[in-house]
Amino acid sequence: MKTNTNETQTVLVTSATGKTGRRVAERLAARGATVRAGSRSGTTRFDWEDVGTWGQALRGADAAYVNYYPDLAAPGAAEAMRTFGELAARNGVRRLTLLSGRGEPEAVRAEEALRESLRASGAELTVVRASFFAQNFTEGALAEGVAAGTLAFPAGGTAEPFIHADDLADVIVETLAQDGHAGLVHEVTGPRLLTFTEVAAELSAASGVAVTYVPMSEGEYASLLQEFGLPAPDAQWLSALFAMLLDGHNASVTDGVKRVLGRAPRDFTEFAAEAWRTAEA
Repeated sequence: MKTNTNETQTVLVTSATGKTGRRVAERLAARGATVRAGSRSGTTRFDWEDVGTWGQALRGADAAYVNYYPDLAAPGAAEAMRTFGELAARNGVRRLTLLSGRGEPEAVRAEEALRESLRASGAELTVVRASFFAQNFTEGALAEGVAAGTLAFPAGGTAEPFIHADDLADVIVETLAQDGHAGLVHEVTGPRLLTFTEVAAELSAASGVAVTYVPMSEGEYASLLQEFGLPAPDAQWLSALFAMLLDGHNASVTDGVKRVLGRAPRDFTEFAAEAWRTAEA
């Protein structure tokens, strides 16, 4: 049976200005935790590209939300997780939740590196593997194109069970604030599969702007990212990652949200309606 932990605990939230980090920090604070919102320019300085900032941010923390940037499948992520885990153990952190990608073999390597680095310390680790975020269409790099009526992406006709970032944040907070999740891997998705053509239709209906899905090849999308200023190696890696994630192997739903929270995840239609109500308010 799950029991409450001390909700006055101090929790480091990495990447605290991002889509999930911001939500996790808000929810933890509402539950009475002392939140260290780690970011490059915040009060708690934390930069995934500067290992010198990690130890100070971890010092005195009871728990940590680990959200690696740019992605847990990125080159160097496993090594970063190993170092982060060693520092967390050295600083007495007792509970960690790691955000991972669903169906990402390289991310699994990084998960294991963090797990191994914590093993001797006895610290608890929970892994949450998430599907593609619904908020990527309104808060991420795709938002500008969607607002202009074009959803260009290398997804073909593949369907994906998009997860609401609020549901993901609720799951993460539950694993940090409640006992019973140590050593578990929670795979979380939205409640149904949608193709990107169907997503465009949902966004059109909610916003009143006609949004058209434009399927692109991996190479075309990499070129597009370079046009927006991303260095060629990063653009090629990111485009290849998206193409791999959306090759069909993730086209299934899970009951992860319900198992952790006791309720169904939010549907994409609800997300879209909320997003434009907020925009119009």
